[in-house]
Amino acid sequence: MEQKRTFISWTAMAMLTATAVASVRGLPAMAPYGWASIFLYVLPAIVFMVPIALVAAELASGWKGGVFVWVKEAFGDRIGFSAIWQQWIQNVVWYPAQLAFFASALAYVIDPKLANNGPFTGAVILVVYWASTLIATRGVGAFAKVGSIGFLAGTIIPSAGLIVFAALFMGSGGHSQLPPVSEAHWLPAFTGIASVVLIVSNFLSYAGMEMNAVHVTDMKNPGREFPKAIGLATVLILFIFILPTLAIAVGVPASSVNLTQGVLQAFDVFFSQLGIPWGTTIMALLIVVGILSSVVTWIPGPSRGLLLVGREGYLPPILQKVNGRGMQVNIMMVQGVIVSLLAVFFALSPSVQNVFWIFSAMAVQLYLIMYMVMFLAAMRLRRTRPDVSRGFRAPAMRLMGWLGFFASLAAFLIGFVEPTGSSGNQVTYTLTLVVGIVVLGIWPFILYRFRRPAWKTLPDTGETETAPAAAAQG
Repeated sequence: MEQKRTFISWTAMAMLTATAVASVRGLPAMAPYGWASIFLYVLPAIVFMVPIALVAAELASGWKGGVFVWVKEAFGDRIGFSAIWQQWIQNVVWYPAQLAFFASALAYVIDPKLANNGPFTGAVILVVYWASTLIATRGVGAFAKVGSIGFLAGTIIPSAGLIVFAALFMGSGGHSQLPPVSEAHWLPAFTGIASVVLIVSNFLSYAGMEMNAVHVTDMKNPGREFPKAIGLATVLILFIFILPTLAIAVGVPASSVNLTQGVLQAFDVFFSQLGIPWGTTIMALLIVVGILSSVVTWIPGPSRGLLLVGREGYLPPILQKVNGRGMQVNIMMVQGVIVSLLAVFFALSPSVQNVFWIFSAMAVQLYLIMYMVMFLAAMRLRRTRPDVSRGFRAPAMRLMGWLGFFASLAAFLIGFVEPTGSSGNQVTYTLTLVVGIVVLGIWPFILYRFRRPAWKTLPDTGETETAPAAAAQG
């Protein structure tokens, strides 16, 4: 008897998307803008998140295999391999930035002064990353159990807590650092290009939408339901981002918001006013647990997609090795070496915030390269492969494609400008990003150049689905 097919409702798709994208890590970067942060969240959602979701949904409904296959079909396997490499390597750069946020939260539990201590941050990154890698090598069962609690502990409870305790803070007579609505500035003040660089961080907050698009074929009527799901998801994500950001702005003066500590700074203010200062420690522990489970879950994820593509002849055999539990141990070891080298920057830098921003910006830059290629591939395939059956067709493909491409390009170029408030040097900042992007991004072209037929260990079936990469970045 044929099993009845189960479909995903449009509301379930919306919740899946919101769960994958939302995070508290980037909230402090937007809090200094106050009411203008609403605009800074809405703009990238319209010009970046929505085009990604719609364009990727069409690609996923026409070709299995994720971004590698999409780009390969449009521009050839060399560019396709480069695209999935960018998707993987940006996640590797994201790990130390995420763990710096983890170290900041952990410092609040041990000694808040350690939050700005480079050696402490570097040591935490090394210990936690390699411990998480060890857990991940034990197989899906091990890290799935750890990762299941991450979203609730690390995102939902802290986000809701910021809103609730900000309201209680003001209700108990606390002074809001956020001006009243009657005095609000809804657009950010423009004092030069550096004043808007932090907007770029919001692009990474919305990244990863292409991964959820693979579920579009599991909807009963994707042509009608998927746009509704994206609309609802966008509203949910904006609420999750905007309200907690405004809550931080209520408690912490704009000039004092710390990129890695901002969430806990706000909790400190709220709980002190309410007479429960120990509450910050509780929230810090929840964030620690949430980030830890997130990292454990995502260490094996993106590298799995790279392994499957690599087995088609794009990676040398040594990087295709898996252990008895089927985990790609050698690729994870390479990840670990890169993360360890990046952790040294935190240990040696006098400013944890500056290094945190550089790595966050570098992850964005690497990912945006992939997105620009993906948008171009989608438009090309609509023109050159109209015969391929698509379960979903993005409305106004050319508009969505060019909107997403130019938004990604603008964010990429702006990302080389050092943000206002940074204590670093513009030349050093830009050179660091350029060198990092080149050194980390050139390897797929080198590997492609020296690949050998013997490297291929699996037939090219097209079944190279990549695991979600940026959903947990949020």
